[in-house]
Amino acid sequence: MKLTAKGRYAVMAMADLAAQGEGVRSSLADINTRQGISITFLEQLFNKLRKAELVKSVRGAKGGYILNVPAQTLTLDRIIHAVNEDIKAHGCTPDDRLGCTGRTSRCLTHNLWGALESHIEQFLASVTVQDVVEGRLPVLAVRTQELEAAE
Repeated sequence: MKLTAKGRYAVMAMADLAAQGEGVRSSLADINTRQGISITFLEQLFNKLRKAELVKSVRGAKGGYILNVPAQTLTLDRIIHAVNEDIKAHGCTPDDRLGCTGRTSRCLTHNLWGALESHIEQFLASVTVQDVVEGRLPVLAVRTQELEAAE
């Protein structure tokens, strides 16, 4: 499974902004202090997030960044895609001339990895930044049943 630091840190930084409160400005230095993400890396991420119109920058002595989309409606997939991340479980792409195995055929588990990618995309599209801030994350039905049975 490949989700790089770019995607993870972009979600962390956006959750950090949301946790400060609606309309509260945070500088990259503030986010760096709270989350431990390098300022250089944050600059790269916020440039992409700004271009995707997910954040607004405010200039001046009390400047910084604020969310441009309400945390209640901003889903994690939008953030990850804004920083040019793709969720990839396959070892190949549909454009590859060679299949997953390096030959002309696809591997036996090709469709499994495609299904996994689809589930991950659906999961990320169903979770908002506000959900992350409040710790309201979906639990798999199977796990919920296990927990109920254990009680």
